[in-house]
Amino acid sequence: MARGDHRMTPTEPPSVLQPAWALWCAGDAPDMRTLTLGGAWTVHGLDPAPALHLPAGCTTVRLTVVGDATIHAATLVTTRDMPAAEPAAVVPLQLDTAGALVLGRSLKAWADAGIVVDRSALTPAHRQLLDLVLARAAPAPQLQPRAHAGLLGDIGRAAVAAVREGREFLAFVGELAWRGVPLLLTFWRIRWREVVAEIDAAGLRALGIVGLLSFLIGMVMAYQGGATLATYGANILIVNLVAIITLRELGPLLAAILVAGRTGSSYTAQLGTMRITEEIDALQALGLSPFEMLVFPKVVALVITLPLLSLFADVMGLIGGGVVASAGYGVPWNEYLSRIPQVVGVQTLMLGLAKAPVFAVIIALVGCMQGLRVSGSAASVGRATTVAVVQSIFLVIVIDAGFSIVYNLLGL
Repeated sequence: MARGDHRMTPTEPPSVLQPAWALWCAGDAPDMRTLTLGGAWTVHGLDPAPALHLPAGCTTVRLTVVGDATIHAATLVTTRDMPAAEPAAVVPLQLDTAGALVLGRSLKAWADAGIVVDRSALTPAHRQLLDLVLARAAPAPQLQPRAHAGLLGDIGRAAVAAVREGREFLAFVGELAWRGVPLLLTFWRIRWREVVAEIDAAGLRALGIVGLLSFLIGMVMAYQGGATLATYGANILIVNLVAIITLRELGPLLAAILVAGRTGSSYTAQLGTMRITEEIDALQALGLSPFEMLVFPKVVALVITLPLLSLFADVMGLIGGGVVASAGYGVPWNEYLSRIPQVVGVQTLMLGLAKAPVFAVIIALVGCMQGLRVSGSAASVGRATTVAVVQSIFLVIVIDAGFSIVYNLLGL
């Protein structure tokens, strides 16, 4: 016997949705068994579906329903999952297409095994529904295990996935150009309130972590470079080391990596949650563009914010290097500050800050794209957030390397 839990809906009275029951009873011969069905064999009553295990040695099965046969406890062949209620409490059989499909698959498997199934005791309506479902039901799919293609196959699949991901990202960049340029030309249509809110979240609230880490990285650079320069008596060159690396490379790169992990992930989580709760579908139903309302303000805000954060990271990195140069290697503060303009100029500063808007667009687009691609359950939000952070940091580093190559080729 098997029993399924049931779920009630507000439109159906509790008396209708009784659990689906199936009782194996002894027949007239040792090789014959009677399967008595009762309860709601419906889509609401089959959760989970009953498992009809045929008794050993049975060659003939006779189907009956509650009311057609007298059920005595002594005649039960199996007592698996026996409920506390008496069998007499079971309501007559209620059968819909879901229940007929569950029952019909067992009957077909028994018939294929050579077991005689007698359905004459069922009502004509039940027999007709069973015949209709068995005739129309598609065979259960047989999942074949995927053969392992080896190392080259794994590399090929990874390459195809990377190409597909790159194509989707380029499509997202194209959508930004297609929708964003008209908005910039009619700037009064931009949702400036959302832009200001995103600047506050991505910029002002990130000053602490960006400043602290930039300060510490500046100290580390000064310590590591000063240990070597001090052996040659060239302590003053610590200024050259810290200033050039910080302004040209480290400040914008560090700010971009922190923003990718902090702000890019929040973009993915926000849009992914909105996708699951169907808020984005509601915007589209109202005729509003999710790209214009949700994505573009984030891109504009990050393009404004990241260069300012990079400049702040440059300042804090120089201060951190100056603390170590002054306290650890005897370089006076006034000499440290006066030498910075001699070592680096406005061009060096601008070469570093020129990367920041590109980093900002990449981080914002990757975070938003992964958020809009979320589907299924809340677990997919976490997976999309992880992918967004990894892709953003990877692309930021790759683009930074590209900038370095271009600057070298141009002699800058």
